[in-house]
Amino acid sequence: MKVRIINKSDNPLPEYETSGSAGLDLRAYLKEPIALKPLQRVLVPTGLYIELPEGFEAQVRPRSGLALKKGLSVLNSPGTVDSDYRGEIKIIIINLSNETTILNTGERIAQMVISEVERIILVEVEELNETKRGEGGFGHTGIV
Repeated sequence: MKVRIINKSDNPLPEYETSGSAGLDLRAYLKEPIALKPLQRVLVPTGLYIELPEGFEAQVRPRSGLALKKGLSVLNSPGTVDSDYRGEIKIIIINLSNETTILNTGERIAQMVISEVERIILVEVEELNETKRGEGGFGHTGIV
């Protein structure tokens, strides 16, 4: 599938780092480095604008390496870029470490996975079909 993209940053286009990668790496596009204090969050621009086909979304997810090395994560994970959105892709980054962390332009900050979206029709009813699990919630299956 081909997806139209505008790149207003100085960074290369997002790409899959390996042939088995599910996500394209997104990079920060900053005028100057950002110092993130513990638990501070910031909206990080990428300089990217995409045109997804109807019926698809882009999921923005954290990068495991960034989480391990710097304690940074995507706050609303996964974030969703809808097919009708044409604005700049921006990522909400949070510092979950105990130290101030520097974020630099060009740094890979998140990954973007393109997924097909199924549209549903809700049908209001008075009751639902029974299952073995029933109303059992968190921890109900005994698997923690």
